[in-house]
Amino acid sequence: MQPSRHHCLFASLAMASALFLAPRAHADTLKITSTPPGATVEIDGLVVGKTPCSVAYPGGFFHKTHSVFGEKLQHSMNVRISKDGFTTSEIALTEGPFEWVSLTGRDHGHYWLIKSKEISATLDPASAIFTGTVHAALKNTEARPELSTEEIVETAGQAVVKLSGLDGTGSGFFVTDTGVIATNHHVTTGNNSLDVILPSGKKLPGQVVYTDGRLDIALVKVSGSGFPYLPLADISQLQKGQTVIAIGNPGASMPNVASKGIISGIGENPFRDPGTWIQTDAAINPGNSGGPLLNLRGEVVGINTEKSIARPGEEAMAIQGLAFALSSGNLLEVLQRFYPDAAPAARPNGPSSETGAVAIASDPSGADIYIDGKFVGQTPSTIPLVAGTHTVEIKSGGKQNWARTLDIANNSQISLRATLDAVAP
Repeated sequence: MQPSRHHCLFASLAMASALFLAPRAHADTLKITSTPPGATVEIDGLVVGKTPCSVAYPGGFFHKTHSVFGEKLQHSMNVRISKDGFTTSEIALTEGPFEWVSLTGRDHGHYWLIKSKEISATLDPASAIFTGTVHAALKNTEARPELSTEEIVETAGQAVVKLSGLDGTGSGFFVTDTGVIATNHHVTTGNNSLDVILPSGKKLPGQVVYTDGRLDIALVKVSGSGFPYLPLADISQLQKGQTVIAIGNPGASMPNVASKGIISGIGENPFRDPGTWIQTDAAINPGNSGGPLLNLRGEVVGINTEKSIARPGEEAMAIQGLAFALSSGNLLEVLQRFYPDAAPAARPNGPSSETGAVAIASDPSGADIYIDGKFVGQTPSTIPLVAGTHTVEIKSGGKQNWARTLDIANNSQISLRATLDAVAP
């Protein structure tokens, strides 16, 4: 039976009335607070104010819309709360995606919902979190001897960890023996905490204490001390063709997978975020993000960040040998916010500067060298010093510290060999 024209007209008028009378979506408010107050609030990279602050959003962002005309949130959202002198908190604001389907069934898509109308973060004093020392390789000194690939993978691999969060896994590495871990920002996005899995398989709770989306660098902290750590290389010494080793935890692989390649490019990359980029043909796969790229002295030259792939709309092609790491210089830039003394020492200015040098070896080798209280490298090393009096300390875990006071004359060359005795039980 076909509907009459009268019935069709009546139905059309009823639908028009329903559309006209449908309630407009009301705005709702997201409230963000922090302890201490006065922290900067960024939502998806846009500064919206300082805590406490409120941001208005359509009601449909907080709950499922009640009509086809309600506004939908079509992407996930994260909030970053930061304050100078304190740790940073990044929180996932949304949950989803959820699927919507039109009444006709012909249209469909996804939407997200803001999880709560009130967000609160507690920021810890940086001085209580960022303890220990960051070890940056000293500039313009005699290089430490190169190690074999096997030695690097064995020793450096002990400082590489797997990070597991809400949306996946990544890699990271200790930069201090007090539990500070460097990784990529995109590994930690939306997570206030992560599981940190050590090479031994032991799992520790990790707190995301700093994020920098601009440089794609983040710092994670676990409680404890005595962790194996990796020193940062001086990137001014990097060259194309130099051999590098990547260590990380790609998905569905054995832990701490290592790959080897060369540096094929160094510098800014107009197709990527700011920073100094290292291009390499060392194999880097999903899950490697945040792991270290190492030189043959076991020093970190960069953080493995991404691999080139054909993007949607581009001509399909197999892209091989193009992976990218953010340089150790970018990481040092972030770490210096909390470790001002982490900068490598500079070359003495001018040829007339009065300098000497001290060649330092130890038994066992690989011990940390401190000059005038600052870490400058590991044994064996030759360290240039300004003429004058200096204190040299040699330290190694489980061994008694060794110290000497030296008077350095202009153009002098002094050799030291420290024998480190075991700590008495």
